[in-house]
Amino acid sequence: MPPRTGERSVTDIWEGGCLCGAVRFRAQGSPKWTLWCHCHSCRKHSGAPASAFAAFDEALVEMTQGQITKFASSPGVLRGFCATCGSTLTCQGDRTPGELHFHIGAFDHPEDLPPTAAFYAEERLPWVHLGQPD
Repeated sequence: MPPRTGERSVTDIWEGGCLCGAVRFRAQGSPKWTLWCHCHSCRKHSGAPASAFAAFDEALVEMTQGQITKFASSPGVLRGFCATCGSTLTCQGDRTPGELHFHIGAFDHPEDLPPTAAFYAEERLPWVHLGQPD
């Protein structure tokens, strides 16, 4: 289980999965970053006004149950979800090779992964105020 003190180390284990439990994953180490994304594509994929992601080195991620189904949502971008329940799980793209971006809500302890900044703040819906930097 990740430490609750706010300190992170390369030995941290982050586990999560989809709503129905058909897909489970484990990421090791500190996230490269945690960010809100306000882009139109993330809103459409998640059905939410913004998405929060934690980025991990893809080599440090393993599937412990099932597989993530991927959809090419736009050139160079794959979005992952559970084929059984439809849970939104990942996003990865050519702009960040070797990284896998997990929706923070898919983790067992999302409270330990607060976003620290935002992508595409210029696309933020005018009524969204999350208290994060632009």
